[in-house]
Amino acid sequence: MADIEQTDPAQWLDAHARANPHKPLLTLSDGQQISYAQLAWQSRRLAGAALAAGVKQGDRILAQIDKTPEAVALYLACLRIGAIFVPMNTAYTRAELEYFLSDTTPALAVVRPQMQAVVEAMAAACKVRQVATLDAEGGGSLMELAEAADTALPSPAVDRDTLATLLYTSGTTGRSKGAMITRGNLSSNARTLAEAWAFTGDDVLLHALPIFHVHGLYVAINTVLTAGASMVFLPRFEADEVLRWLPQCTVLMGVPTFYTRLLDHAGLDAQAARTVRLFISGSAPLLSQTHQAFRQRTGHAILERYGMSETLMNTSNPYRGPRIPGSVGPALPGIEVRITDPESGATLTTPDATGMIEVRGPNVFKGYWGMPERQASDFRDGFFITGDLGRIDADGYVHIVGREKDLIITGGYNVYPVEVEQAIDALPGVIESAVIGVPHPDFGEGVTAVVVRTAQCQLAAADMLAALAERLAKFKLPKTILFRDELPRNTMGKVQKNLLRAACRDLYQPAGSQVD
Repeated sequence: MADIEQTDPAQWLDAHARANPHKPLLTLSDGQQISYAQLAWQSRRLAGAALAAGVKQGDRILAQIDKTPEAVALYLACLRIGAIFVPMNTAYTRAELEYFLSDTTPALAVVRPQMQAVVEAMAAACKVRQVATLDAEGGGSLMELAEAADTALPSPAVDRDTLATLLYTSGTTGRSKGAMITRGNLSSNARTLAEAWAFTGDDVLLHALPIFHVHGLYVAINTVLTAGASMVFLPRFEADEVLRWLPQCTVLMGVPTFYTRLLDHAGLDAQAARTVRLFISGSAPLLSQTHQAFRQRTGHAILERYGMSETLMNTSNPYRGPRIPGSVGPALPGIEVRITDPESGATLTTPDATGMIEVRGPNVFKGYWGMPERQASDFRDGFFITGDLGRIDADGYVHIVGREKDLIITGGYNVYPVEVEQAIDALPGVIESAVIGVPHPDFGEGVTAVVVRTAQCQLAAADMLAALAERLAKFKLPKTILFRDELPRNTMGKVQKNLLRAACRDLYQPAGSQVD
């Protein structure tokens, strides 16, 4: 408890609410403003509602809900009572959600009203104790419970190592894994980023990211809270809306898709960006062409950084200093990044030597939920083995050169090919498939499937996509399905995805994605 002021973003909210209660924290797309004091009060009400629903410290609260101020308040409410917040992508299908419910066994599942019956039907089997609703307008049964809730809350017995959230990331065996993020992970990273990116209470962040993702929820919101800054809180990215609000903002955090779509908009120029001091990009590789085109149009060099669900942010191009296109910058203060030989684990000290990226610091997670056996294979000497391949140049800048196990990052979301391949291979008439990431001007990488069918199979690409849409979230669906007589293999029988990537490298250039 002694260090709670330093380890709990909800305490930062309260401190700013006391010091400047009427300061806007959120400005919504319709112009409505929510102050620090109002959100602090809302989060206490929701904390009281959770307690009234029987949630205890250490229990999980799973939330598959729309982006609203109440959703932010629910996250902070979990911190107030020591509950573990489990944000869910709203695109997850019933089958995917059932797995997450079974894995986390939440004391409370908060969902959109249209999902209430679905989740209640799964509740008993998944050991979900209670289901509540929260809609896009900030209503629902959870808010009704909050109306009568007691806002005098007991103080949870927590410290820096107390688990705060589970962030699910796709698994290479088809099973998603819950990264256990502590309060210390969240707070240390937010303070580091606020300092590295020169955040102050005068900043206004244009927030158009989803909040079920590490980028939009923990990087953006926690950094704003630690600095006492403000946000324009848009429900989603729309280029027209972003450009409408941009002159009232000082910072934009986005994924590469944001910047490619802004570049496609005639309204983007230096005048539109005149008030902005910093454009940040992450969650997927930013093409050098995008970096250069944006600088020519606006005069701003986008700051690219590198993070992941398990570690939050690891590296960043400098706020003051050269921002190198194609690089994610040096390690952030207090964080160590090293390159190792993927086979032996030996540290590679020669500049530009390519190997496995490993990370150690107060930002690194505790491990995967329910998978203690993974600890030995995922960590080495306290360093987390990221699975990303990269190099560190002579100036200390990190360059990501590839991803072990073929992870695809599309539009800022992680997709592991095996999960998509398993869904495709289950379709009638499919012999086998290979799923790869192909450079895409809008999404960073486009999920692309190469499929071998039986001679009798009549399924076309559109038929396959329709069937897959029932099993996979939209961002996991292939943008292109190509049919081939066989997949290329080496002498050991392993599919040579490198050859498939080479053959498809121009698939989305310069035209947009197509379904074959």
